[in-house]
Amino acid sequence: MAALLKHWQRILITLVPVALVLTHAVVMPRRPFIDSLDRFVYDWRLRATMPQTLDPRIVIVDIDDASIQAIGQWPWSRNQLARLTQELVGRQQAAVLGFDVVFAEVDESSGLANLRALSRGPLQHDVALAKELVRLEESLDYDGSFARAIQGRPVALGYYFTQGAKPLSKGTLPPPLLALTAFPPHGAYAPEWNGYGGNIDVLAHAASTAGFINADLGSASDGLLRAAPLIARYEGGAAPAGYYESLGLAIFRLASGMQTVTPTFASFPLREDADRPPLQALVLGNGQNALRVPVDQRARMLIPYRGPGGALGGSFRYVPAMAVLAGELAAAELRGKIVLVGTTAPGLQDLRATPTSATFPGVEVHANVLSALMDRRLLVVPDYALGYEIVVVLVAGLILAVGLSLLRMSRAVGLVLATFAAVVALNAWLFASAGLVLPIASALLMMATAFAVNMGWGYFVEERGRRGLANLFGTYVPPQLVEKMLEHPAQYSMRAESKELTVMFCDMRGFTNLSEQLPPQELQEFLNTVFNRLTQVISRYGGTVDKYMGDCVMAFWGAPVDAPNHAGLAVQAAVDMAAAIRELSEQNRQAGRAQVSVGIGINTGVMSVGDMGSAVRRSYTVVGDAVNLASRLEGLGATYGATVVASEATMRSTPAYAWQELDRVRVKGRQQAVTIYAPVGRATDLGAEEASQLRLWARMLAAYQTQQPDEAQTALGTLLAGDAKKVLYRLYAERLASMKLRPFDPEWDGATRFDSK
Repeated sequence: MAALLKHWQRILITLVPVALVLTHAVVMPRRPFIDSLDRFVYDWRLRATMPQTLDPRIVIVDIDDASIQAIGQWPWSRNQLARLTQELVGRQQAAVLGFDVVFAEVDESSGLANLRALSRGPLQHDVALAKELVRLEESLDYDGSFARAIQGRPVALGYYFTQGAKPLSKGTLPPPLLALTAFPPHGAYAPEWNGYGGNIDVLAHAASTAGFINADLGSASDGLLRAAPLIARYEGGAAPAGYYESLGLAIFRLASGMQTVTPTFASFPLREDADRPPLQALVLGNGQNALRVPVDQRARMLIPYRGPGGALGGSFRYVPAMAVLAGELAAAELRGKIVLVGTTAPGLQDLRATPTSATFPGVEVHANVLSALMDRRLLVVPDYALGYEIVVVLVAGLILAVGLSLLRMSRAVGLVLATFAAVVALNAWLFASAGLVLPIASALLMMATAFAVNMGWGYFVEERGRRGLANLFGTYVPPQLVEKMLEHPAQYSMRAESKELTVMFCDMRGFTNLSEQLPPQELQEFLNTVFNRLTQVISRYGGTVDKYMGDCVMAFWGAPVDAPNHAGLAVQAAVDMAAAIRELSEQNRQAGRAQVSVGIGINTGVMSVGDMGSAVRRSYTVVGDAVNLASRLEGLGATYGATVVASEATMRSTPAYAWQELDRVRVKGRQQAVTIYAPVGRATDLGAEEASQLRLWARMLAAYQTQQPDEAQTALGTLLAGDAKKVLYRLYAERLASMKLRPFDPEWDGATRFDSK
């Protein structure tokens, strides 16, 4: 919860796209670019889930280019179509025959009309002509031949509707499927037309049924045919007003025997159609076998295309019309199948652009509608699509708002990709398994926008703070600590505060003589080498470099990043720094170059840390009495022969180390005496002999501080026997010799005063 409160601004700004998308989904009109993206995703899902298998129940007799070249230009004479019908319905025993063709004109290719005109005109007295005309009239009446071929057989013809300022009509329409009263008044539930182009009367009455062949792109601006209207509303005056069925629906009803069609409506209004109940489906047939076909508000059924379309598409068998007319098919080869007669010839202009192909045969659109109805493989935009959209946007938005605000960049990108994949996978699974067409564009746009807004906020607001933090502390703090600080930049600032820290001063000994011997450039290179080694060790143990002062480096531990073991880190750093300088000096000695040693002072205590200085120059530093003491301790190392000198506070904060008490001292600027120590090593690494020497030293020092020189001398003599050259032992040997010459001083507290640094 604390992390959420800390990033509340970033979370809130990320939720802005969520709110905008939800507002758009619920209140505002649909935006074309969102609908375009939804259509794009729909097309992808459709192509990804197409079965691409052959439906053997439906066969397309193709009036292709080869057939036109073999038989002649289209339209063919009706006697050829009569032969085609006899072959398909008679010899081939097709269950249903549908023509995706309109026969709007009388066929006069036989010359019968000319013979009739002659018999009524100049040759009206020619008895032989009149007798011959009576004998030939039936065979030359190609329309009659075609009508007799389809009469009483399961044949469906096509026709088309038109819309214009002046209604035009031609031919004959079948009776309407539904009366206008089947739908609520004052509502457009299907495409509306006021004109038509029907079949000539003799054919229209001979056919079992007929259906319109119009395509309806609806609001799709890309021109792709995704849905087919099952019914259309006609009110033009030349034929009965009502709702007429499409060719696909007419053929399906003819094949299935489902005679009744009943529209069903939702009990609540849609947002864009609040003045009327929305159309949900057309129910075909009655009882348990009734088929509920989901449709949109223009009575359109989404077409679940089986494949890419065409003779090579593999969805349906294509048979050239010339092969049928030539009798190349075996008898009853098409028994029980639904046969559609249509064209793929480009010159006849019955090719559509669909999500699966830019040149999709119009006759195969009807075939796909039939196949879907027969398989009951139907796509539906459910009533709860808006609710689904709201839930997905809200859940995904909350996940991203919280996750993006709390995670680092790499994990944030992973979260976005995972959320994106989950939303897409859920949508695709519902489409593939249940045929549910659910919106996804708004969720995708929300996720992309939320990611961009969140990352933008992180870069321009929070990252700016991080960069400022890195600039402030980058020269003081090791890179690994800067990285840690960048995780929670608000916790760190240059504001001064008091806290317990450990501070270290490291000074080079003998530097004055060295600076007199070396040229400036060599001295600079030498100093850079030494400081690089020392700084590397300080950084390794998480120290903050305060400043370089001539031949001295100052560092501290515990700020700006908290380090509970700051004293231990400082002590280990001091030990390693001393070892590094010894290694460097040995390398210089072997190369005949200058050598150097260091003295290190460490103290732990409460001090002020923060950005301090003047308006001209400021720095992140520590100040206070504890800092001054560490500076004084650094100068005492040479007196006691110790490289590292630490205060009692540091010693008590590092129980993992073994220490040797050096003295009680009263340094310049302080009246209170402090006990100082030198680290011997880690307590676990201390050998038995070293431990014995430390105990003996402790007895000697206790005797010295209580002014018992003889007892102290005895213990020190044993230590000197083991290491007579040790500076510390020789120092106390001199002090004990002097103590023997002085009377007992009851005011002395055992502390040594140092009046210089």
